[in-house]
Amino acid sequence: MKTIFITGASTGLGKAAALLFQSNGWKVYATMRSTEKGKELMDLDNINVLELDVTKPEQINEVAAKVIADGGVDVVLNNAGYGLAGPAESLEDEQIVEQLNTNLLGVIRVTKAFIPYFREKKDGLFIAVTSLAGLIPVPVNSIYNTAKTGVEAFYESLAFELDNFNIVTKTVSPGIIKSAFRDNVQVGLMDEYMSTFQRGMQAMAFDTFDSTSEEIAAIVYEAVTDGKRQLNYVAGADAQRHYEHRLSLGRQGYVDYLNDYDPEG
Repeated sequence: MKTIFITGASTGLGKAAALLFQSNGWKVYATMRSTEKGKELMDLDNINVLELDVTKPEQINEVAAKVIADGGVDVVLNNAGYGLAGPAESLEDEQIVEQLNTNLLGVIRVTKAFIPYFREKKDGLFIAVTSLAGLIPVPVNSIYNTAKTGVEAFYESLAFELDNFNIVTKTVSPGIIKSAFRDNVQVGLMDEYMSTFQRGMQAMAFDTFDSTSEEIAAIVYEAVTDGKRQLNYVAGADAQRHYEHRLSLGRQGYVDYLNDYDPEG
């Protein structure tokens, strides 16, 4: 029986992934900050719910050691994270540190905790849920963009660093998912940036982003099981449309597009 370790499994994509893998015969370690939110998962066969806060390095190492001692895993899915929108100027230092601590350092720490185990057995897959924001500059989301771009860069670097040990890294990059993620987004705005924010929202057509947790979980499952050496999976028609537009324009061209966007033109 294959085994997967999932962070941020209490709601949304993490929970949907836990249910999908379990239904396909996998053993699942579903981790979350509060196991009170995992009662539904606890009632299912082959799902172990564990407490884990990815901002706590000691807890990460303890949980990883426990899971490895219990029989180990084949796949580590880094999914824990939350949104932080708003111009950099409007955000408090504590908000910036917490965002990077969760969305970037959390992925690095969880991944690092399992590398020695995968290296010794010369087999393993790390997969991280990033975001369209890890591939293109989503307007007025500079710190969130930075965290997700950092994960993309980290996993691309590891693709070379760990290849000699038959360890594969992949990322799945969705747009906005219809889930509790929307409700948990922190927003900081200033009047001076309101017109920029509104223009960016219109340019990105955020109201057309409509992927469900289950749809993205299916792409995660595909990425885990397809056997391909494919570094990134752009997940959802909305994300694919915007990413292809960004590729067609190039880096400067896309920034110019956002700056010059006229909703009436």
